[in-house]
Amino acid sequence: MNEQTDNTDTTPGLPFDPTENLRKVLQLRHLGVKESGEDFFEGAVAPNPGPRVFGGQVIGQAIMAANDTMPDGRYIHSMHGYFLRGGDADRPIEFGVENLRDGRSFSARRVHAFQDGRTLLSMIASFQDYDEGVDHYDPVPIDAPDPESLPSTAELLGSIDHPAAKFWAEQRPFDVRHVQEPLYLPSEKLEISPDNAVWMKTFTALEGPQAVQRAALAYASDYTLLEPVLRRHGLNWAIPGMSIASLDHAMWFHRDVRVDDWLLYVQHSPNATGARGLGTGRIYTRDGLLVASVGQEGMIRVPEKFMHLAD
Repeated sequence: MNEQTDNTDTTPGLPFDPTENLRKVLQLRHLGVKESGEDFFEGAVAPNPGPRVFGGQVIGQAIMAANDTMPDGRYIHSMHGYFLRGGDADRPIEFGVENLRDGRSFSARRVHAFQDGRTLLSMIASFQDYDEGVDHYDPVPIDAPDPESLPSTAELLGSIDHPAAKFWAEQRPFDVRHVQEPLYLPSEKLEISPDNAVWMKTFTALEGPQAVQRAALAYASDYTLLEPVLRRHGLNWAIPGMSIASLDHAMWFHRDVRVDDWLLYVQHSPNATGARGLGTGRIYTRDGLLVASVGQEGMIRVPEKFMHLAD
């Protein structure tokens, strides 16, 4: 891929480097091998505005745990996981990794994330050695403006005195910039559409091999993926009493990536029913190379008095 150079080590307007939170949570501690043969690891929890752990963090850490049991040079190419319950943001998370298979080119691992013996996430991931083969990809489906021309979350929410707004503005490890009107707050400019797109990258350089880059990309892939469902129904994150939770997450890693270069995350919602909405996404480099595809279904419960907005 074409390496970009926009991985600056500055965080204008922010009190500290929020990407440091990402570095910390992706560094797991090996707890040893249990009688079952599973490797166990422990990971810290990044700051969060609410009592629950961010789902993308759990996915990223589960990938790092599985990767730590891999032969050198074998990287994740796909994962499928279910969020079974919310995690406590004040406590570390344990990860158990079961070796399902090590073949000549592919390896498979099952990972469970635990707190107090209760399963938060169940994931199966597949890893592969680099190999040559046929190569094609869909081009970028939208004409997106340059990320530098779009307002940052800090510029949009930094003046709002609310814990969630402060967190999104100052503590998320990724700089996330919406191509369409953002959904943080109600807006008369909101256009009803099942499509959503954001530019994103870490605020500062993230060192490390593809194992780290892909785990970090999985972390960020949980950002905004249900927003096309909300946008399709004229909803926003500030609706009182609305309940949203990720149910599952699937991801395919197509090509090498660096998360400290700008990435365009193009999203679409093909369906919503039964208080569930489906979001799909494609992640491109700035020069238009498709590096990953994502799918997620989420629970979306809207209070009755706001259902008229979703009609």
